[in-house]
Amino acid sequence: MDFELSKEQARIREAVRAFAQSEIAPQAALLDKTERFPLETFEKMGKLGFLGLPIPEEYGGAGADMVSYCLAVEEIGRACGGTGLSYEAHISLACMPILHFGTEAQKQTYLVPLASGEGLGSFGLTESTAGSDAKGTRTTAQLDGDEWVISGNKIFNTNGGYAKTVVLTALTDKASTGISAFIVPTDTPGFSVGKPYEKMGMRASNTVELILEGVRIPRENLLGPLHHGFRQFLSTLDNGRVAISALAVGIAQAAFDTALDYAKGRIQFGQSISKFQAIQHKLADMAMHLDIARTTYLKAAWLYDQGRPYTKEAAFAKLFSSEMCTRTCNDAIQILGGNGYMQEFPVERHLRDAKLIEIGEGTSEIQRLVIARQLGC
Repeated sequence: MDFELSKEQARIREAVRAFAQSEIAPQAALLDKTERFPLETFEKMGKLGFLGLPIPEEYGGAGADMVSYCLAVEEIGRACGGTGLSYEAHISLACMPILHFGTEAQKQTYLVPLASGEGLGSFGLTESTAGSDAKGTRTTAQLDGDEWVISGNKIFNTNGGYAKTVVLTALTDKASTGISAFIVPTDTPGFSVGKPYEKMGMRASNTVELILEGVRIPRENLLGPLHHGFRQFLSTLDNGRVAISALAVGIAQAAFDTALDYAKGRIQFGQSISKFQAIQHKLADMAMHLDIARTTYLKAAWLYDQGRPYTKEAAFAKLFSSEMCTRTCNDAIQILGGNGYMQEFPVERHLRDAKLIEIGEGTSEIQRLVIARQLGC
């Protein structure tokens, strides 16, 4: 086993880290407070090639591997959780389905602009009746001549208010609950978005409801085979779970860094609190769990790069990293004491951001079900 990053992987990590710390981190607290989506940051990332990092060069991307992409997600999430979430959703949930299931024409028309930074992507899956039970989808798509007519609502859509293209699922056979996937340009008549949600955390990330009222798209905008949408989004979520695990590690790393620096500098009873065993034990556990979580997502990403099955490992990474992130952020607040509860320090924001990762792209409960099924239970 070789746990060293390649020169290219290390170069990408350092480049993204430098950008994230200089361009994203300084404004993270203000973005959270004002709930502002940093469109200008994504425009800069597009020019740097970050928005298509794992997409092949022939489709407008940088041609990096999954390991490099996940390292980038970690660094962006370390600077700002909400920005990291929008970055991950754009690539994992919008670009990747088109890359994996799209025709050559679809890739040239829709993937190239997304990967080259000309626009953002979004993914529409969740509905009021379809969350963990994705088969509860009620949005419909009916074929009318050479056009699909889509009607329904999608909720909790990351980037939906700024997206140029949305990949979404809809019922195409009510009798057999057949679900298909579609590529929908957001400037299509009948497509609109609701008011951004007021959220506990990830407030720098745009989250809206998508409203489709008789939206007509070309017949060729069907993504993948008819009625195969359910299988496709399961594969898409496997991919996304690896990257969102990296986001969890990034947020947790930021919280740990703050807690460690604070513990070394905070004097109580004549010495820094880092000298007290109770604090040392917390810091030791945080560091250990961070390293384990990072290794877990890197293994899942490596398996993907090798073309090997990784569903179980993606669920391992998502489950462990998300719960580790919440626990680490909570412990960071405890180490800072009263200061940790105040907005003057970032750890309370990190905890608010962390909680979503236990819910989005498959709850912790769903991850345990996925793992159990992979074990043959």
